[in-house]
Amino acid sequence: MAPRIDYTKVGSGALRAMYGLEKYLAESSVEPPLRELIKLRASQINGCAYCIDMHWKDARAAGESEQRLYGLAAWREAPYYSERERAALAWTEELTLIAEHHVSDELYDRHAGSSANRNSSISRWRSGPSTVGIALPSVFVPKPARTSRRRTGEVA
Repeated sequence: MAPRIDYTKVGSGALRAMYGLEKYLAESSVEPPLRELIKLRASQINGCAYCIDMHWKDARAAGESEQRLYGLAAWREAPYYSERERAALAWTEELTLIAEHHVSDELYDRHAGSSANRNSSISRWRSGPSTVGIALPSVFVPKPARTSRRRTGEVA
């Protein structure tokens, strides 16, 4: 299947913003295999074959096993996901499907409700051309900011 849109030419500003967010996440405490599990699960929900293929390959390159990838759609029943991964996958599903229902108070309280989690969380993560809302409040802790050599008032 040929891509319908060349994202490097159409909407290049949005693509640059997503690359910037991806760079930020790459420097976060969310390890590459978990980031790819999150993206793959959201892509499964969204039904995007291109994204599933891409994130499956990226997950394999990040060290994920075929067994864990094949079992991802049934992660609740599969025994090989950690509690941290389960929290991230539950939050991914809630926010990816947010148009169908709001995030439950129970899930919010469990994963995002504390002020410590709110202060250290990513509230939305857009992945690829489809809208994928992902938050990782229980698993994300930002790394300390690097010192910059920029002059005062200079914009990145």
